[in-house]
Amino acid sequence: MSAGNGNANGDGGFSFPKGPAMPKITTGAKRGNGICHDDSGPTVKATTIDELHSLQKKRSAPTTPINQSGGAAFAAVSEEERQKVQLQSISASLASLTRESGPKVVRGHPAEKKADGSTTPAYAHGQHHSIFSPALGAVSDSSLKFTHVLYNLSPAELYEQAIKYEKGSFITSNGALATLSGAKTGRAPRDKRVVRDETTEDELWWGKGSPNIEMDEHAFMVNRERAVDYLNSLEKVFVNDQFLNWDPENRIKVRIVSARAYHSLFMHNMCIRPTPEELESFGTPDFTIYNAGQFPCNRYTHYMTSSTSVDLNLSRREMVILGTHVMHYLMPKRRILSLHSGCNMGKDGDVALFFGLSGTGKTTLSTDHNRYLIGDDEHCWTETGVSNIEGGCYAKCVDLSREKEPDIWNAIKFGTVLENVVFDEHTREVDYADKSVTENTRAAYPIEFIPNAKIPCVGPHPKNVILLACDAFGVLPPVSKLNLAQTMYHFISGYTALVAGTEDGIKEPTATFSACFGAAFIMLHPTKYAAMLAEKMKTQGATGWLVNTGWSGGSYGVGNRIKLAYTRKIIDAIHSGSLLKSNFKKTEIFGFEIPTEIEGIPSEILDPVNSWSDKKAHKETLLKLGGLFKKNFETFANHKIGVDGKLTEEILAAGPIF
Repeated sequence: MSAGNGNANGDGGFSFPKGPAMPKITTGAKRGNGICHDDSGPTVKATTIDELHSLQKKRSAPTTPINQSGGAAFAAVSEEERQKVQLQSISASLASLTRESGPKVVRGHPAEKKADGSTTPAYAHGQHHSIFSPALGAVSDSSLKFTHVLYNLSPAELYEQAIKYEKGSFITSNGALATLSGAKTGRAPRDKRVVRDETTEDELWWGKGSPNIEMDEHAFMVNRERAVDYLNSLEKVFVNDQFLNWDPENRIKVRIVSARAYHSLFMHNMCIRPTPEELESFGTPDFTIYNAGQFPCNRYTHYMTSSTSVDLNLSRREMVILGTHVMHYLMPKRRILSLHSGCNMGKDGDVALFFGLSGTGKTTLSTDHNRYLIGDDEHCWTETGVSNIEGGCYAKCVDLSREKEPDIWNAIKFGTVLENVVFDEHTREVDYADKSVTENTRAAYPIEFIPNAKIPCVGPHPKNVILLACDAFGVLPPVSKLNLAQTMYHFISGYTALVAGTEDGIKEPTATFSACFGAAFIMLHPTKYAAMLAEKMKTQGATGWLVNTGWSGGSYGVGNRIKLAYTRKIIDAIHSGSLLKSNFKKTEIFGFEIPTEIEGIPSEILDPVNSWSDKKAHKETLLKLGGLFKKNFETFANHKIGVDGKLTEEILAAGPIF
């Protein structure tokens, strides 16, 4: 009997061929009282396991600001002094109304020990820059404890915190952090409140149709205290100091204080991440967000309608999130147009803006392998060009596949946050078709995860402004060229049509209007954004287009969805400039200019009336949709803009004419 290369010997054992001798293990008097040591290889520079583990991590090297005036002054400040100033600023952000100073804050996790074995490093108090109220004399428990600050942690560190301390956090097979957003899995626009005071009374859009639901200063402070006291009661909080707006001349410094590692990672991905040099000179934030989403608001507080509340105080430059748009207020005050849009740029520097509600194809059409992605959601248009407000993308994941959305699929990897997805309990593979938690499954990732993203996310002035509508009524042309007044009218309208079930089971289109294609996000009256858009377009010679990605040849149930390949050819023709050189004719009711031909697209679908077999039904449907536009626009008709209201008259005249 034999095994391997061994040969059986007489006593039933095995003999093996001779090979290299095993390393000699020796003991020596100088090495310690008979203890064996393996001298065959290099040894680690540690004598205990704890010491060995301490060698795994090295301390980040201190850095100083670069390309900034005053850099030398920063270099003269010690690392200890710099951290002290930073902690004082964070303490000030967490200051309670009932105390003149903020809590005792300290860097690091509460379980971490210093080199000397202690767990109580130096701390700092900070005076709040906008609080002026006497101390009440009563000392709360939270004021007697340390609040540990986990400051601008890396994704790897936040993963560790989430996996170890937050139930419902898992690492999926693609490396993303899967988590649950809580009981509310979508936007709650009716829970958003804005303080109505002397600052905002005449500036913001109030009343019918407005997303701004008012609250007073007192109610805001009640919710602020509730959030701050909750955060101060915790052993640790996560603090992110980041930026909004890639344009360095107009960026905003924002501080986010969160209770969860997941929220901190989400904000890390969605805001612009500062360099170490920028972080050292960050200073006092322009805006502070308190995310105490795990803690409900008091529903007995005036103006509260549920346990969720998102409260915005523009005078104090603070936002409180309890249970769960700042740039759209701050930028227009600087004469900068803020837009809820996608944006991309061709290799020749031609920029296009894409506006569209959910289901219109905004993300699909603005993500083009032949063009650079500047951003997919929020942008600013300044005197020098466009810039992305955000530092990441927040993409829908429902029914996601590698074939349909390869860029989004590949962006879901280590560092990405996956919200509310379902995955296999053993393999951790995500099933994007499973809607057990919610249909609103999302992925939040840094924009750098998109291969053709333009970094920094800035570009020259737009050449084309594309308004997208998924018209399930089937009467809007596949593409229409708009004049300035028409662009303003349809920008303010923000139209698309969805398909909803009716009581008798017949499915028919339902018109949806959202001002400026993002009513939930805007702060000022829609006509103010529209006037700024028209002014920018006129100055830069940009062209407006309305592209229908919906139905042709009949309404939903009769006609067919316009092929994506056709829509892409239309968009390509807009980008190249060839469509602008086409021959156009005018349509009835809406008065659109539509091309008579586009290469690669059947000419009969370019004018909807030609693709409908029932001409009478087409006319009736066209009149119906025109009436819906007019009814929706009644909200804006009385808001006069321009000299003697002439601009308002021009916009109204650009709507449907019967």
